[in-house]
Amino acid sequence: MFEQLLSELAKVLTAGKIPYMIIGGQAVLLYGEPRLTKDIDVTLGVDVDMVAAVKEAVLELGYNVLVDNVEAFVAETHVLPAGGTSGLRIDFIFSNSAYERQAIERARDIDIQGTRVSFAAPEDIVIHKIIAGRAVDIEDVRSIMIKNSAMDRIYIAKWLHDFDEALAADFLETFEKLDKETSA
Repeated sequence: MFEQLLSELAKVLTAGKIPYMIIGGQAVLLYGEPRLTKDIDVTLGVDVDMVAAVKEAVLELGYNVLVDNVEAFVAETHVLPAGGTSGLRIDFIFSNSAYERQAIERARDIDIQGTRVSFAAPEDIVIHKIIAGRAVDIEDVRSIMIKNSAMDRIYIAKWLHDFDEALAADFLETFEKLDKETSA
């Protein structure tokens, strides 16, 4: 079910010239340990001013937008939630930051049912998950780091340092602890 939806999603976004990458649980399934996930998280390389084009893509997929005042909701949250008859949810995340643009450029095309689907690179999933910081996210990071030992740790550290500075956080420290744990 997920494979068919990922394939269709990639086709619709590519046809609409909307840059994207699959993140979240679907990417963890690709790079880490299998776990239950009931949605697809998609980071879009467009800002909220493209909400009409994304809404059109949602409808083309046969999905429905799950909020009433779309423009106001997206302006506030930068997310457009969509649902379909399958019961699977897709969260379209609007982002046009320098980091997200670079992450989308670094995305890896994975063949799913004959369609190239862009998944965030494992390094970028680690960055996203550390910033999210929930217990499940940290476990996802551990599994990704164990299975992908050749990741570019300098790239991860650079971006986490930048986010630490911007958000007065300690993401880099969390990464360094996990790196020690998983490489021991």
